[in-house]
Amino acid sequence: MRLIYTVVLKTFKTLPKPHRTGLVIASVFLGGLILLPSEPVEASRHQESLVLDAGVRYPLELSVLDTTDVLVEEDDGEWETYSVGRGDTLAKIFKRAGFSARDTYDVTQAGELAKTLVTLIPGDELSLRASEDGSFSGLRYAVSFKETLRIERNEESGELSAELEAKEFETRYSFAQGEIDSSFWNAGVDAGLTDNQIMHLAGIFGWDIDFAVGIRQGDIFNIVYEENYIDGEFVGYGDIVAAEFINQGERFVAIQHDDGNYYTPEGRSMRKSFLRAPINFKYVSSNFTKARFHPVQKRWKAHNGTDYVAAVGTPVMASGDGKVIEASYNRFNGNYVFVQHGEKYVTKYLHLKKRGVKKGDMVKQGQTIGYLGSTGMVTGAHLHYEFLVDGVHRNPRTVELPKARPIDANQKDAFMKIAEVRLQQLDNTKRIMLAMK
Repeated sequence: MRLIYTVVLKTFKTLPKPHRTGLVIASVFLGGLILLPSEPVEASRHQESLVLDAGVRYPLELSVLDTTDVLVEEDDGEWETYSVGRGDTLAKIFKRAGFSARDTYDVTQAGELAKTLVTLIPGDELSLRASEDGSFSGLRYAVSFKETLRIERNEESGELSAELEAKEFETRYSFAQGEIDSSFWNAGVDAGLTDNQIMHLAGIFGWDIDFAVGIRQGDIFNIVYEENYIDGEFVGYGDIVAAEFINQGERFVAIQHDDGNYYTPEGRSMRKSFLRAPINFKYVSSNFTKARFHPVQKRWKAHNGTDYVAAVGTPVMASGDGKVIEASYNRFNGNYVFVQHGEKYVTKYLHLKKRGVKKGDMVKQGQTIGYLGSTGMVTGAHLHYEFLVDGVHRNPRTVELPKARPIDANQKDAFMKIAEVRLQQLDNTKRIMLAMK
């Protein structure tokens, strides 16, 4: 031992001074670590995760008492995850990953499912795997919270195949209730609904209620909606499966069928021939009245329609299927579009900034036919909307419309069973909310 010490000491003295200083500092540091007291080790069994350079987390089973071995779940290779940025395409991402143009082409030809990769959007993530020679070996892409697209190369044939890997998820039902105080939107927010759920709820009843001017203080809504879980973890909201809206004392109820559409409890479609409002409104400046003082012409005259005030350029929708019978301009109406719906009904859309259709065009319900503006004899930007029945102006918010089509006869029995369950859920919701007050 003494001989070893002498040799080490002589060698140390022959080193340059900066090297000797560094070794002394390192020795002092290591000695301090050895002398520091350590934390007591608690005997426990729990789950941890090991993060490798590839960014993949592998679950580990750790046990101080049982074993000192670390068990890593086997995987079929290292995966690299790439985030889709603005302007990215599959080819650009593959190039960043070091794959060839041929690899990109082969993946796009891996079957019908591979076409999903054509519509990548910023924020999406692709997990890619390379073989030992650096060529493409596999791809994973989360199409939704429950489905993942997998494209992998068969080791024997060398061909690529695509398949959807579906995760098992659990659907739970939750509920919400709201009472209108200042606005429908605020009531939805207060009830804990998301923006999409609020818009979805308005869409379900959009054929019966004009959410621009038909909502009143004291109106009430109740809904039952889906929540999706995977392995006990919340992953997103599903559909609204049942909804009730009491508007000005009138009760409307909608039940979702297996086909995704909504029907009344009796089995009539919520979708009708006309929407009550032809625009995603900001607010309404003038309701339907027999007469009003015209702000430009300075005289009292009939106001045979509804004015919807919104931002210039807001899309204006056809309230029903039909044929454009007029699409022109004059100094009173500005840019305007008239649509004929069968033999009995005509709708008129005035003061548009720009027309989106021309005379003779066939339009579908909800199709954009123009954009809100301030052309013609107006004092501000708005859409003037009229609804005529047999040539007579009628209030578009209250006019009686053709009855909705009933559900197919061969689906009626199945729907009625669903409706019975959903109505019970709505009743339970009201009882629970009443008990919480």
